[in-house]
Amino acid sequence: MKIKSLAVIAVATSLTVAACGGDDDSSSPTEPATVDSAGGDVAAATFNDADVEFAQGMIPHHEQAVEMADIALDPTVGAGVEVTDLATRIQGAQDPEIELMTEWLTGWGQPVQMDMSGGHNMEDMDGMMSAEEMDMLGAATGAEFDRMWMEMMIAHHEGAISMAEAVQAEGTNPDVIALAATIITAQQAEIDEMRTLLGS
Repeated sequence: MKIKSLAVIAVATSLTVAACGGDDDSSSPTEPATVDSAGGDVAAATFNDADVEFAQGMIPHHEQAVEMADIALDPTVGAGVEVTDLATRIQGAQDPEIELMTEWLTGWGQPVQMDMSGGHNMEDMDGMMSAEEMDMLGAATGAEFDRMWMEMMIAHHEGAISMAEAVQAEGTNPDVIALAATIITAQQAEIDEMRTLLGS
């Protein structure tokens, strides 16, 4: 039911973009808009393998960051105010991005989950924490937790930035490229903030 509703949202978004295009937009409201050389309307169907792989990989990558944020926001770990503030911002930014990428994949008729056959493992993605590392984080408290959380989140953000830079070079969908730029800017700023807090 959720997938069906996301598909409806994706189609509605595509039609809205087509309907709100510039005066030179010749796309029919019932057909995907096209991307012209001047950066016109974005076609929901304009994507390549790099765009799909980016969205399929970044969704679980973001989901782990949100899980790490959830841990930091659990009062029992005693995280500092700087960490809880960061966790709240990360959660607020990445939850909507997960929904957006899910809508894209559904609209493209692509699986939301990455093909895990052939030895693929989510933990092999840049910056992903292992189950053991997540368990260690969940067991830490206070200042130890803050240090561990920021060190892990820096590595996690660095992985996301690498993924975003790769799709900027190889992807074709303008919306994907734009999200990649947003991820790079936002997460690099958070890395700098955490390094300052860590004194590194």
